[in-house]
Amino acid sequence: MQLEKLEALLQLLTDGSTIQPSIFALLCAVSFAGSFISASMGIGGGGLVLAVMALYLPAPILIPLHGVVQIGSNIGRATLMAKHIIGRVIPVFLAGTLIGALIGGKFVVSLPTPILQFVLALFILYSTWAPKFSARRPGNLAFFNVGIISSFLTMFVGATGPLIAPFVAASSKKREQVVATHAMLMSIQHSLKIIVFGFLGFAFGQYIPLLAGLLLFGFLGTWTGKKLLLRLPEKFFRIGLKTILTLIAIRLLYGAVF
Repeated sequence: MQLEKLEALLQLLTDGSTIQPSIFALLCAVSFAGSFISASMGIGGGGLVLAVMALYLPAPILIPLHGVVQIGSNIGRATLMAKHIIGRVIPVFLAGTLIGALIGGKFVVSLPTPILQFVLALFILYSTWAPKFSARRPGNLAFFNVGIISSFLTMFVGATGPLIAPFVAASSKKREQVVATHAMLMSIQHSLKIIVFGFLGFAFGQYIPLLAGLLLFGFLGTWTGKKLLLRLPEKFFRIGLKTILTLIAIRLLYGAVF
């Protein structure tokens, strides 16, 4: 009886859209998993959600919907860990993000994704492993520039969190600062991206039930992942963060070439 009620609810939530009830449930589960990974390791969940969404959603709606999901996931994470946010980088990143989003909106349909993926992958690898970069703390100009570049790229490839993460990690003394500050910066970026897509005419209306489910399960994943983060040793967190960033870069290189 409970299973029948669940099936009926899923059917009701997916009426009027192209999403099947089983896919709706799967995407909600992936949203939970992605937020859990991001909250516990600081990065990686957005790429997972984007990869699975790409299997079931048409390309024209993928990036806007993924942006909304990421807003929910990152705002939840930033809210739960607000006291750890490095406030000095917010204004300069916001200014850079605004410029990048406006530029990206003008070219959103004209640049080849493989080239962008290739450039993004190389930059992630450099900023993650370059000794000099890792040893110094990026200043305001660095966050302004990465705001421009990442918000421009996010209009095409969606999940640019790995590009921003090395800068945040290099500026943070504790893992809580990495996760909280990164979440705040990504909240800013995805919010501006959604505004730009709105001006470009994207209609979110028929996907509201799906987005509500993804946001709810994303918050639950964030709350659960935070519990794990607080128990992780600092050294293990740093090693895990570099490993995840490297794997994401390799996946981007593979997508660009093949």
